[in-house]
Amino acid sequence: MLKYRKYKASSNNELTDGKVYAKAVVNQTIGIDGLASHMSKHNTVFSRGVIKGLLTDMVDCIQELTLEGIAVKIDDLAIFSVGIKSTGAESAEQFSAQENITGYKLRARATGNYRSNALKQVATIKEMDDYDGKLSA
Repeated sequence: MLKYRKYKASSNNELTDGKVYAKAVVNQTIGIDGLASHMSKHNTVFSRGVIKGLLTDMVDCIQELTLEGIAVKIDDLAIFSVGIKSTGAESAEQFSAQENITGYKLRARATGNYRSNALKQVATIKEMDDYDGKLSA
């Protein structure tokens, strides 16, 4: 069950300022160890250690491939790729990688069962009941 809490928008946009919206609440974060442990309890012959090793290698391989410009698609989850953050130059001649490229980011685009339309079909929601209900900005 996905939990949400209400919040009041505070922005310079008169269309949204003061309106109440919902945002998903993250209850906890688990790493590869936690995911491997969880997966090992799903009727598999593979131990937590084997699953952890596989997941660790998968992460390394996704990083290696995306840094080579290869997008990696994990069906029903996401397509991973690397994006570039840059500032503009007045012309192609004035563009310099050292000056204009300011950073990199991992991009993950939902695919298959994780796309918005598919999630809408299966997600169940409930308002979080352990907060005071006061609207934060």
